[in-house]
Amino acid sequence: MKRVIVAYEKLTKELLDLLIDKYPGGYDYEDIISFKNAKGETVKAIEVKTLTTNYLIKISIKLQEAMEEYADDEDFFQDNEDFEVNLPDG
Repeated sequence: MKRVIVAYEKLTKELLDLLIDKYPGGYDYEDIISFKNAKGETVKAIEVKTLTTNYLIKISIKLQEAMEEYADDEDFFQDNEDFEVNLPDG
């Protein structure tokens, strides 16, 4: 299974859909995974799995805000000009 770490800035509509499906009320403390990156820094993320890929979405204030706004507004991607909609390789 392929593993991919994704920052908020690279989050796609498809991944946001998966996040909303898995965490409709938002994520809780027990959903958070902590790990060390190559620089030795602690990274916190939440996990979303597909049949072929295990995604770790880095936690940030922007992620929580995007999930809340997207869940409430189906036009989120049309209204948010700064949001990139690019599928990750794979």
